[in-house]
Amino acid sequence: MSITSALSVALSGLTATSRTAEIVSANLANVLTEGYAPRDIELASRADTKGVRVAGVTRHVDTRLLADRRLADAEAAQAGVRAEFLQEMERQIGLPGEPSSLSARTAAFEASLVTAASRPDDDSRLRAAVDAAVQLAVGLNAASDRLQTLRTEADTRIASTVKDINGALEQVTDLNRRIVTARSSGRSAAGLQDQRQVVIDRLAQAIPIVQAPRENGTVALYSTGGAMLLDGRPASLEFAPSNVVAPHMSGQNGLLSGLKINGVDIDAWSEQGAIAGGRLAGLFAVRDDLAVQAQSRIDAVARTLVDRFQDPSLDPTRTPGDAGLFTDNGAAFDPANETGLSGRIAVNSVVDDAWGGAAWRLRDGLNAAAPGPAGAANLLQSLQSRLSDRQGMPSGDLGPTERSFSGHVGSLSAMISQDRVAADQAGSFAQAARSELVALEKEGGVDSDAEMQRLLVIEQAYAANARMIQTADEMMETLLRI
Repeated sequence: MSITSALSVALSGLTATSRTAEIVSANLANVLTEGYAPRDIELASRADTKGVRVAGVTRHVDTRLLADRRLADAEAAQAGVRAEFLQEMERQIGLPGEPSSLSARTAAFEASLVTAASRPDDDSRLRAAVDAAVQLAVGLNAASDRLQTLRTEADTRIASTVKDINGALEQVTDLNRRIVTARSSGRSAAGLQDQRQVVIDRLAQAIPIVQAPRENGTVALYSTGGAMLLDGRPASLEFAPSNVVAPHMSGQNGLLSGLKINGVDIDAWSEQGAIAGGRLAGLFAVRDDLAVQAQSRIDAVARTLVDRFQDPSLDPTRTPGDAGLFTDNGAAFDPANETGLSGRIAVNSVVDDAWGGAAWRLRDGLNAAAPGPAGAANLLQSLQSRLSDRQGMPSGDLGPTERSFSGHVGSLSAMISQDRVAADQAGSFAQAARSELVALEKEGGVDSDAEMQRLLVIEQAYAANARMIQTADEMMETLLRI
């Protein structure tokens, strides 16, 4: 080998070791950087066989593990949305023993009727019974109102999530284009691939993603439900948010917006649908499934309360068709209009001082023209008896078992708590699975100990090439002195 050849080999070695040192340094500097995948340099012999050249940079990613972790991200996001809703509903209904819970309001109303019946001549006890009835109705109103608020928030979050998805698809499309440009010009596209992974990871929380490789380092994206999201060009998701969500409105009946992909309606509610499994599906489930089911249950409780006091035989001063103690927004309840009843239920104004009524009508009859005997307790006892009578639910899915009204309220509270516990368990399982996959992913990431060892080897290689250049220089000086 000539001196010139030796010098060329050593210079190529210096260049390769310098570039390798840069890669190792980048690996160490980005140990905790989101989306960063460890790099390795590819070396190849030069065409003239004189030394080595840098053929490229390899980005190491376990694609199967990455895909599994993304699916776990989507499952955890969906479980979190569902658990968050059910936790809020449990707080709203309240647990037995909590002062503001529906159970406590029911117990207070029943106790107030017993107290009033023991001293029917005491106006303060009659007013206390009316106030307890009002508080029970207010508790049902608040639960219904909170449901609609949560549905409205879910609708707004759907719109925001759809906007984020469209933005993320545009970003991935742009990064695909930039990766092709970088590769065609001979530059490393590893940094762009890191950025693309971060964007797709964020997208995968909203919709479970399947990533498919395409030529020149680009990727295509599909949902696990089979919807094409990006393959060359990005799909466009469409959703129209609603300013107000009412109990009778849902996506299934067309009164609230569904989801479209490239102008085509898709099933946003089925567990086998095109977007099933992520945060977006969870938000649709809250708005059109979980909240609707909760509304039905609370309305059923409100209905059985109204029905118990609307029976004409209970109060001889009332005529058929008159509203009872509890009304549907001031009118008699129509069974065909049950949806949203819990938000409209109110105490009959004829017994409420705040509306120009009189509490003595609770004792003497809702349509009584004048106060009756102060010691009459028959109607108050009948009202209390109707509250404690064991009856089945006329609607809803709380079960056919005959219970007192407080029993039905307890059943509602228990069912919501059971659903919340199940959602928490599902969420905990999903988070545990995700955490395990994240830990495995980190294990396959940058190994700082191994990278430090590589630096030592690189240092030795650099020194060897430098020594060869020094030796070649000394030989050339010797030749020049001859």
